[in-house]
Amino acid sequence: MLSIVRYQTNDSMNWGVANSNVIFKLDIECTSTKDLLQLGLEKLKKEASKALDNKCVKYDKLLSPITKDAKVLCQGANYKQHMIDSGMNPDDKKFNMFFTKSGASIHSPEGSIIKPKHVTLLDYEIELSLVLGVQTEGPVSASNKSLSNFIAGICIGNDISARDVQIPQMQFHKGKSYRTFCPLGPYLVLLDPEEFHHLDNLQLELSVNGETRQSDNTRNLVFKPAETITEFSQIVDFEPGDIIMTGTPSGCALGLPSPFVIKLSGLLPEKKKWSLFQKVQNKRPHYLKHGDRIQASIKSPCGTLDLGTQIHTVSQES
Repeated sequence: MLSIVRYQTNDSMNWGVANSNVIFKLDIECTSTKDLLQLGLEKLKKEASKALDNKCVKYDKLLSPITKDAKVLCQGANYKQHMIDSGMNPDDKKFNMFFTKSGASIHSPEGSIIKPKHVTLLDYEIELSLVLGVQTEGPVSASNKSLSNFIAGICIGNDISARDVQIPQMQFHKGKSYRTFCPLGPYLVLLDPEEFHHLDNLQLELSVNGETRQSDNTRNLVFKPAETITEFSQIVDFEPGDIIMTGTPSGCALGLPSPFVIKLSGLLPEKKKWSLFQKVQNKRPHYLKHGDRIQASIKSPCGTLDLGTQIHTVSQES
């Protein structure tokens, strides 16, 4: 495996390799994640080996290792407990829930999450993000054995969501695409073919102000990467550097009522229904507020794979 970072020094953007939490500059000229991945894993390993012989670098800021030209493809309700909490039966789910986020929402793995003025119900969603390494045209068929033909690596994603836009307006893309709403990184961990088995045993942890809010393992994904890539390819052509965010565990701030209450609320006038939704959600204490500190990490329980740690502070839009 190889842990790639992108960082800023003064006005310069550079690629680097992380080793024991220390960064070394890669002597490559790539303006995008797509350009980087097209160099190939073996070439990047050679450059990384050279970089480790040099001095570590001092940087001003870590940037997202996924550049904004990437497509951000997303899965919804893909962890068993999250589905149960949402009133769904994981055993009955026959298809993926797909949506997208804007590339403009891609954000660095540290810094501020900007809470728009009109948003009151700001939520977090830690997600394992698959970084695609292949260009496709038309449907493909992926299997566990062929994952390395499609996935170059993985990184941490946080699907920040404005629930008071997403749900009443029924607009996933809009409610999840405001600027800073898709922090990615810090590490883009490129995998060797024999390392893909780790994808089925990665621990996700997210805390707010030191309190654990989300904790689950990728073994509990309802739709695994191979079947997700296969199904998504029916409607999307992939490019190197595109990502698939694979869904979030239970523990989000959003609290959904029982299926009976949801059905009953359908009898209410639209204005009354969404006014009641806002009133109920405003009572939930877990929604993000100005000054909240979010920390997210993904690693294998054995310690072999570590995608680093995201740290952000919520800031109210001025």
